[in-house]
Amino acid sequence: MTDILNAVIVILNFIIIPGVAYGSQLALGALGVTLVYGILRFSNFAHGDTMSFGTMVVIFATWGLQSLGVSLGPLPTALLALPIGIAGCALLLVFTDRSVYRFYRAQKASPVILVIVSMGVMFVMNGVTRFIIGVNDIRFADGERFIVRARDFRDWSGLDEGLAFRTSQAITIVVAIIAVALLFWFLNRTRTGKSMRAFSDNEDLALLSGINPERVVMVTWMIVAALATTAGVLYGLDKSYKAFTYFQLLLPIFAAAIVGGLGSPIGAIVGGFVIAFAEIALTYPLKKVLGYLLPESLEPDGLVQLLTTDYKFAVSFGILIIVLLFKPTGIMKGKAL
Repeated sequence: MTDILNAVIVILNFIIIPGVAYGSQLALGALGVTLVYGILRFSNFAHGDTMSFGTMVVIFATWGLQSLGVSLGPLPTALLALPIGIAGCALLLVFTDRSVYRFYRAQKASPVILVIVSMGVMFVMNGVTRFIIGVNDIRFADGERFIVRARDFRDWSGLDEGLAFRTSQAITIVVAIIAVALLFWFLNRTRTGKSMRAFSDNEDLALLSGINPERVVMVTWMIVAALATTAGVLYGLDKSYKAFTYFQLLLPIFAAAIVGGLGSPIGAIVGGFVIAFAEIALTYPLKKVLGYLLPESLEPDGLVQLLTTDYKFAVSFGILIIVLLFKPTGIMKGKAL
C-alpha cells in the first residue's frame, strides 16, 4: 500500500499538479485566441507576443512597486502589478487595431489577409519587447515559494516521496478560475457581452439591431488584453519570463483553441487541459512510478519515456494535425477552419 501511495504522490507532483497549472495557462491563452476568431473572424498570430508584452509591463511595474517597498507578503507582488499590465496591453492592442486592423476591416479583407497582417504585427511586437526588456530569463516571483513542501509532507506522512505544491501553481489555478468565471458572467449577463455574442453569431443582424461594431471590437481587444496578460504573468510566475518563450507558446495555445473548438470559449478551456496533460504525460519518464508499482524483478532499466521533453511541442502539433484531419470543428464543435 505504501508503494502505491508513493506512486500516487509522484504522479501528483509531476503530472497532475503541473498539468492543471499549465492547462489553466493554456486555457486563458486559448480563450483570447478564440474570442478574436469568434468575434473579429481571424486567427491572431500575434497573441503569444501580446502575452509577452503584457507580462513585460507587469514585470516593470513589479520592480517599481518593490523599489517602493510595496509587497503582498507571501504572495507575488506581480498580482498587484497585474492591472497595470492589463491596461498597458489593452492600450497597445487598441492602438494596433486603430492603426492596422481597422483599415483591413474597412476594406472587407479576407481572413487570410488578416492572418498575414497579424503575423507582421507579431514580428513587430516581438522585436519591440525583446529590445525593451532583453532576451534573458527573468524571474520576478517573490513571496512564499511553497504552500506544501516535500520535506514537511514526508515528515508528516512517513512516505518516501514528498508532495510539493508551489504557490505559483495554486495562484495559477485560483486566478484562472476567477478569470473564466468573470468572462462567462460578462458574456452572458451584461449588455455589452450579449452584444459581442450577437455580433459573433450574425454580424449583419447585429448591425441592424443597432449594435456599435467599433465598440464591440474595442471591448474585445480589452478582454483579450486581460486574458493574454493574465496568462502570460501566470506562466512567468510558474516558470520564468523570456520574451521568445511566448512566441513558442503560440503553437500549444492555438492547438488548445482548435482541439477544443475554435470560437467556443468552453472548448478553449477543454482544449487547454487536453494539450497540457498530453504534453506532460507523453514526455514524463515513468521509471520511478513503475518502480513503485511493479515487482523488483520487473523494474525497468530505462526511463520509460515515450518522448523526450525536446518533443513537447511536437505533441501539440501532432494532436492539432489529427484534429484538423478528422474533426476540424473540435471537441465542442466550434467553427471549422
